[in-house]
Amino acid sequence: MTKKILVALLLTGSLLTAACNTVEGAGRDVQSAGKAVEDAAD
Repeated sequence: MTKKILVALLLTGSLLTAACNTVEGAGRDVQSAGKAVEDAAD
C-alpha cells in the first residue's frame, strides 16, 4: 500500500515538473515574439 502511494506521488511530481517547464518555455516564446514586434515598430 505504501509503495503504491510513493509511486503515485513520484509520478505526480514528474508530471508537475514537466508542466512547469512547458509553461516557462511558452512564456519565453511569447516574450521573444513581443520583442520582435517591438523592434519592428522602431
